[in-house]
Amino acid sequence: MEKRATFPFVAIVGQEQMKLALILNIINPGLSGVLIRGEKGTAKSTAVRALAEILPKIDTVKGCPFRLSRRETGNTCRECIVAACPVKEGNINRPDMEKTGIKVIELPVGATEDRVVGTMDLEHALKKGEKRVDPGILAAAHRGILYVDEVNLLDDHVVDVLLDSAAMGVNTIEREGLSFSHPAKFTLVGTMNPEEGELRPQLLDRFGLCVNIEGAHDPEDRVAVMERRAAFDEDPGLFCSRWQDDSQALSRKIETAMALYPKVTMDRSLLFEIASFCLDVGVDGHRGDIVILKTAKTLAAYHGRTEVILEDIEHGAELALPHRIRRKPLQEVARDVNALREQNRTRKAS
Repeated sequence: MEKRATFPFVAIVGQEQMKLALILNIINPGLSGVLIRGEKGTAKSTAVRALAEILPKIDTVKGCPFRLSRRETGNTCRECIVAACPVKEGNINRPDMEKTGIKVIELPVGATEDRVVGTMDLEHALKKGEKRVDPGILAAAHRGILYVDEVNLLDDHVVDVLLDSAAMGVNTIEREGLSFSHPAKFTLVGTMNPEEGELRPQLLDRFGLCVNIEGAHDPEDRVAVMERRAAFDEDPGLFCSRWQDDSQALSRKIETAMALYPKVTMDRSLLFEIASFCLDVGVDGHRGDIVILKTAKTLAAYHGRTEVILEDIEHGAELALPHRIRRKPLQEVARDVNALREQNRTRKAS
């Protein structure tokens, strides 16, 4: 069966903040995901699937249900009690490898905790009298992208589990006397329409970045959206080929940034700038400060620099703070963090 073409990431009109937030989370999964807030029909799911298409393939253990890399084998493989795992009884240090693309795993709105985390294979236990893991969605999402549409409609407990795994990079299955852990490092992307209800502040704060998006207001942009979509629907292969060079250039830029990120440094004076920014706009706790720090360093790497500058911090705050600023009941999430900071500073000065 021929693979269906995906609309190119670089061909999406506008939505620059959303695209940047997704790219930054690919470069640095330690940002703990992105929450995309906006109305329907604004290319949210298209952007997620398209980004995965241009990312470089990864090495995985052939046939492994947990999509492990060679360096992740070891304790996980020694403890693995999944019959499908090809290295359970084999040579853990030299398993057969294969190149696979980055996967986008979509989480259904009605997903239960067992479906997300994984559980014991009861049918196998009843037939064979043996305990065996039935891997969940978090196993499939390892080293990929976990896409949660309408995250605000999910059960709060399931959202907690997702955010814990995204932050810790590990998933633990504890069921019916079974205890098993496996790596679960993924880029978490949640989308929601605020008109359908909000997430609790405690859950909002756990998403690293947050962007608010809406449809284009410029007629030129709206016409460009129609023209590009029509061209893609008419001949997907030809349309994608026109954007191939731009897609490859972005892919190389992301790879370069991933290699550069560990070398990025920040002057201590800029740490005080981050702290002042969070205090000026009214952010509780310290997670906002830490996420701005990580985002600023990731932005520097993305732009090919090994040193953070003030603009990285200001841009990082736009992505890391909108959902963390104190709000009154029924008040919307902030849309311009830098403008809010200036307003608060002017008010204090007067």
